[in-house]
Amino acid sequence: MLASPRCGAKIRCGESCRSPAMRDKRRCRMHGGAPESGAPEGNQNARKQGRFTRVAIAERKQIQALLGDARRLLQELK
Repeated sequence: MLASPRCGAKIRCGESCRSPAMRDKRRCRMHGGAPESGAPEGNQNARKQGRFTRVAIAERKQIQALLGDARRLLQELK
């Protein structure tokens, strides 16, 4: 039992869950390793509000690059 792989989920205090992972899964029964857990395939209700879509991620990367360029320019001007 002690040698079994552990659940990879983070718990509220920020540490990793210490429960053993389910067979052939990476999570314990309480964090999504149980059979039939999670949203069904094609479930439109399981989507988030667009924060992690490809378009939103690409837009955030462009903004970060622009801010980095602005910081470098300000450092050169000092």
